Amino acid sequence: MRRRITRRRVVKGVITATGAAAVAKVAAQPATSASLAASDVAAADRVAGRSYANDAEREMMAEGLASRRAVLQSLRGRHIPPDVEPAAHFSPRLPGTVLPPGPSACTVSPGDLPAYNGDPATLAFCTATELSRLIHARKVTSVELTRMYLDRLKEIGPRLNCVVTVTEALALAQAARADAELAAGRDRGPLHGVPYGAKDLLATKGIATTWGAAPYKSQVFDGDATVVKKLESAGAVLLAKLSLGELAMGDYWFNGLTRNPWKPDSGSSGSSAGPGAATAGGLVGFSIGSETLGSIVSPSVTCGVTGLRPTYGRVSRHGAMPLARTMDKLGPMCRGVEDCALVLAAVAGTDELDPTAADVPFRWDASLDLKAIRLGIDVAGFERLMNAKDDPKTKPRKELYAAALDQLRKIFGELRPVALPPADPYKGLAGLLIGCESAGNFSELLTSGRVRELAQQGPDSWPNAFRIGATIPAADYLRAMQVRTQLQHAMREAMKDVDAYVTMPFAGPTMAFTNLTGHPSLVTRCGIANDLPASIEFIGQLYREDLLVRVGVAFEAATGANVWPDTTRIPPLPPH
Repeated sequence: MRRRITRRRVVKGVITATGAAAVAKVAAQPATSASLAASDVAAADRVAGRSYANDAEREMMAEGLASRRAVLQSLRGRHIPPDVEPAAHFSPRLPGTVLPPGPSACTVSPGDLPAYNGDPATLAFCTATELSRLIHARKVTSVELTRMYLDRLKEIGPRLNCVVTVTEALALAQAARADAELAAGRDRGPLHGVPYGAKDLLATKGIATTWGAAPYKSQVFDGDATVVKKLESAGAVLLAKLSLGELAMGDYWFNGLTRNPWKPDSGSSGSSAGPGAATAGGLVGFSIGSETLGSIVSPSVTCGVTGLRPTYGRVSRHGAMPLARTMDKLGPMCRGVEDCALVLAAVAGTDELDPTAADVPFRWDASLDLKAIRLGIDVAGFERLMNAKDDPKTKPRKELYAAALDQLRKIFGELRPVALPPADPYKGLAGLLIGCESAGNFSELLTSGRVRELAQQGPDSWPNAFRIGATIPAADYLRAMQVRTQLQHAMREAMKDVDAYVTMPFAGPTMAFTNLTGHPSLVTRCGIANDLPASIEFIGQLYREDLLVRVGVAFEAATGANVWPDTTRIPPLPPH
């Protein structure tokens, strides 16, 4: 199987492409010298790989660049709150994009109540949908569930190192209100009273929002992220702020590594590390994660949970840490597929504080006719594994994915082959954009020198990536965005005959392509191989998360995914 596309690999790609040695040489020059020489311009040209000018032309450029430099320096040091949006925005919607019809709606599927003996601890691994049914049937209260999950967060959370802040007082107050409202006949919807956790890059009023990074450990905002507000309006109960790799990379934060509940001697992957571990470990009813390039998909795969990365702009990003604004997305991480629909229905929609938030309806109907869905297959995405030589590691995975595809054919009929655009014309594009945009968003951290307070300072870590990203010329960034538009058209052509296609997570260019184009992704479990969960991925048309979830629900019903890690066997966290 091909190597996973991780944010660390993207950072490494940015660094390699820009020329680390040349950057270091230029960075050693005094930034505040009064004048520039042609040799300085030549060095900058070597860094950027340009050959536009001769020495005489560089002499003419030097004077203008010296005056422009003062403006650039003033911009870098200027305080700009993270919720200030730039005047340029990305839209995944090309002319002619077909949008879902009708108004937004969400109907929970009919289902039996889970067996319940009166002990809330037995409900820890229920799906959010099951918890909703129990709460609405008055079989359990929100306060009872909240106290149970708070106990697990305090007991198991430290062993997984997945919790930054337990919001106990807030959670108990929200749970008590939820119970009182239901008793009075007020029902806020399917998530009413369901406890959840939020990745700690989402602002919470009066509660620290650390971004997983030491320079921000004491950061407190005076308002909630829009997603947090919408979930409160839906009646959900915020239990905790969950860990993320520092500044949304990997699973290592200022308190160390977030552990995988299936395999505690390894990490949970990232950057939505805490949401992945806490959801798989039964510490919350569901979680909210974020993705720029794999940060929902990767921990969902590693921890064996269901993750939905919505269409870019489907969910407001206001109040979330900005990394690469044209690629950042927020979405649910759950123990069941339908849970993702219930959460998305609560958080999707417009927001006057986020100009990219789309006014597009989301309708969830679990009775949607499966025969109406045209499901495709990324044949190339499965080829590497299926053609691999059988050994104790690959054989169980091959059998698992072959069985999964057979099951999908039983449900949807023959799967239509989807040929993705060739990867080479778009190679490095995601890394370039993330490198440039993240350097802009963390310009103050760089300028102040506090970037050196981050735990990871290696060549593939954020400090080096920010310094190098800051050297990317704006003209090249804008040209890269034009290539991105070409990719949008190419993906639309590739998917013109399907409503969704199935692939293997991390196989081929799907991860990079769909994060660039904004297409939604659903990752869910397809079984256990080598004692670890294995996942399958469905990619949908823009704004058609309803069809993705319908496909996932049908697949889940046919295959089942009820095995969860034994959290009683997770050893204490080694000393940090």
